[in-house]
Amino acid sequence: MQSTDLGNKESGKIWHRKPSPATRDGIIVNIIHNTSDYHPKALRFLNVAFDGLGDCLIAGDHQGNIYIFDLYGNRFNLVQRTAQACTALAFNLRRKSEFLVALADYSIKCFDTVTKELVSWMRGHESSVFSISVHASGRYAITTSSDTAQLWDLDTFQRKRKLNIRQSVGIQKVFFLPLSNTILSCFKDNSIFAWECDTLFCKYQLPPPPESSSIVYKVFAVTRDGRILAAGGKSNHLHLWYLEATQLFRIIQMPSKVRAIRHLEFLPDSFDAGSNQVLGVLSQDGIMRFVNIQTCKLLFEIGSLDEGISSSAISPHGRYIACIMDNGSLNIYSVQALTQEINKPPPPLVKVVEDMPKNKLSSNNLKMKITSGRVQRPVRPKESKQKIQTRILKQDLTGNSENKENELSDGLNRKRLQSLLRGYGEYPTKYRMFIWRSLLQLPENHTAFSSLIDKGTHVAFLNLQKKYPIKSRKLLRVLQRTLSALAHWSSIFSDTPYLPLLAFPFVKLFQNNQLICFEVVATLIINWCQHWFEYFPNPPINILSMIENILAFHDKKLLQHFINHDITSQLYAWPLLETVFSEVLTREEWLKLFDNVFSNHPSFLLMTVVAYNRCSRAPLLNCTLKDDFETVEDMEAEVNQHRAEDEAWYQKQELLHKAEETRREMLLREEEKMVEQRQRLAAVRRELQIKEIQLQDTARRRLLKLQQDRLEMELRRLDDEIARKMQMRDREMATTAKDLEVRHLELESQKRLYEKNITRNKEAIAREIQENADAYRRKVDLEEHMFQKLIEADQTQSRKTQKWKEAKEKEFRLQSEKKASALSDASRRCFLKQEMSAALEHAGSPCIQEAHQVQKEQGASSCLPRTSQLNDISELDFSARISLNRKTEEDSTEQNLIKKVRNLRQRLICRARSRCQTPHLVAT
Repeated sequence: MQSTDLGNKESGKIWHRKPSPATRDGIIVNIIHNTSDYHPKALRFLNVAFDGLGDCLIAGDHQGNIYIFDLYGNRFNLVQRTAQACTALAFNLRRKSEFLVALADYSIKCFDTVTKELVSWMRGHESSVFSISVHASGRYAITTSSDTAQLWDLDTFQRKRKLNIRQSVGIQKVFFLPLSNTILSCFKDNSIFAWECDTLFCKYQLPPPPESSSIVYKVFAVTRDGRILAAGGKSNHLHLWYLEATQLFRIIQMPSKVRAIRHLEFLPDSFDAGSNQVLGVLSQDGIMRFVNIQTCKLLFEIGSLDEGISSSAISPHGRYIACIMDNGSLNIYSVQALTQEINKPPPPLVKVVEDMPKNKLSSNNLKMKITSGRVQRPVRPKESKQKIQTRILKQDLTGNSENKENELSDGLNRKRLQSLLRGYGEYPTKYRMFIWRSLLQLPENHTAFSSLIDKGTHVAFLNLQKKYPIKSRKLLRVLQRTLSALAHWSSIFSDTPYLPLLAFPFVKLFQNNQLICFEVVATLIINWCQHWFEYFPNPPINILSMIENILAFHDKKLLQHFINHDITSQLYAWPLLETVFSEVLTREEWLKLFDNVFSNHPSFLLMTVVAYNRCSRAPLLNCTLKDDFETVEDMEAEVNQHRAEDEAWYQKQELLHKAEETRREMLLREEEKMVEQRQRLAAVRRELQIKEIQLQDTARRRLLKLQQDRLEMELRRLDDEIARKMQMRDREMATTAKDLEVRHLELESQKRLYEKNITRNKEAIAREIQENADAYRRKVDLEEHMFQKLIEADQTQSRKTQKWKEAKEKEFRLQSEKKASALSDASRRCFLKQEMSAALEHAGSPCIQEAHQVQKEQGASSCLPRTSQLNDISELDFSARISLNRKTEEDSTEQNLIKKVRNLRQRLICRARSRCQTPHLVAT
């Protein structure tokens, strides 16, 4: 595992050599951030998020430093310093270089990773934002706090909608469903609603969970196709909802050590079309377990109790897992390395790597080496009563084995291992499991083992806990699964009473890898215990007879002692074989024993039984009763155990003594360092006090100067304000004076214009009146002239008969006409004087209009056609009469005279016409 310290660098490489994550932990790189100040400290990462492609991730620490890590280009860059802790991160899916960050001051900011500039600043929350969900199109984003959720438009960075709720309910999470236009809102009362993003129409509501498994939902996860919702909380139960049908279709119970679920996230797969099957579950113990939601199997897990996980994020393509650990560092895991064992293709079912001729088959050479998962039971000789049929496949003559992953390499062959074992007495603890797997050539057949596990717990081992009470539930469960798999593999194991004792030490050793545990036990039974079942269900008499023969060869006295006291091999040998020495040896001794067992011929196990009895020879020879022999074995086991405990205690005491001495030395060094540090701190404190006094003095002087400058600036500002106001007042006064002068000039010009118009109107009226008087006078003269001509004509015609009478009438007519004209002239002059006085008084348009109207009437009267002199005269007289009646209504005398003149004129005209017509008639 590589580790990278960011330090004070703003950019650099993430790893300096090509990463090779191990299958055990799958860690690509561990990223830490330590400052190199006077007092160095580690900065804790708080949040992490992947971009849309999954090759870049962004992480922020508690001081506001935001880094972007390019896993494809092996580079990291510091993109922003916000100076405050970030509470949530998310990439903008439309503009790839932009990301959103929620800060501790309840605001959301958008930055650009290329230009490192602020794009937008969004405010509106009144509490900390803990979730940011971006729409698949990248146009909208939802930010969630404990009291509200807000929908933002990422094109304009304006708030579009706001979700307000009652304080008693509270919001758990609001987010977009992937590849959908649906918003899912989850509240603290377990109510879950689905809304349409554009119209905010409620599409559906999920029903409440069943009372039998009712939990308060805290965390949620949705598959990439948006069909399945996983919900969890403070319980070891997981609820799986089918959103299209709005129903709960599965409840998954996590292991008992899981008491609360802190985070859920589905692991994407390139070939599942969005219907993710693997769910990552982060529990309260800091371990993230990945389970298959269809088969409910635990696939792998990351994190540990010592290095717990605080939060995590999975890349969209499912290649990386970024986890923030409890110590504040950032771990990046490779999913390919973690799933290497799961995705391994299954090997062939049966593979025999050694084929012997038929004539060489005997009881001494029945050993079979298996390299695949489904192993066969060995062939027994023809002389035995029970016949077990086995197929033996021929070896590949070319020597190219199909599965060579567990074959010993050239540098790690059996002879070298045996020489190493003889030299050190045991294999290195770090490589022991690897050496055992290589020696046993385990096939690691996942498919065959999964098929056996899928059959469930065997009936024979349902009540295993009553017979073998084990405190660890996990150990009991692994033992039960291993025994059930063996029973399903071969039915004879379901009736084998000593099988739990035989398998228990291997189960305890390989409890974290059940496949290896099963294959080790199966390989041990086939190769070292293959003849134990020939007298089943009785003990293997043939094996026990071999042990007696070996004991008789090496220690006849001990064997004779056993025979004399009726002690058979079922008492001093078979219990050791049943338990494979696990009850008489300590853990370290047992591991050393099986280092030798797996490295030698299967008969080595029988030799070990004889050797153990010979080592216990002295106490066994002193025993005379059968119970004493059993007690000796138990006591021997207890003695060995006590001896091991004593040795461990002595070693522990030595270690504690060394640790105490080391601690004292460290304390002395620390005290010396503390004294030096105190001296340095005192000196630094004195310097700081002096600097502080100087800074205070400088700050005081600067403050006084600033106050003085501020007062001077205020005085200057007030002077400028006063001068400005005086200038404005003078300017206003000058403008007002100019306006008054202009107004006065305008009034003068208007007055002159009015006077000019009045004068012009008066002159026009006077001219019109004079013209009218002249016209009237001409008319009167014309009428008089015409009238005289008529009279002269009458006089010439009737001069003889009416000369005197006509002369009188003519005289009277002339007098009356003169009087009428004089009266009319007087009345007309009075009327004109009145009109002129009114025009001068008002000087207005009405008088001018009346004058124009009079002018028009006079013009119309003057412009009448003159078809006949008599008609014109009568009409003029009539118009004159109308005008006189309208203007001089009080003068009745004038009217009477006019009437008399008019009647006289009419009579004269008629008389003249009759006279003119009479001679014409006579002549005809």
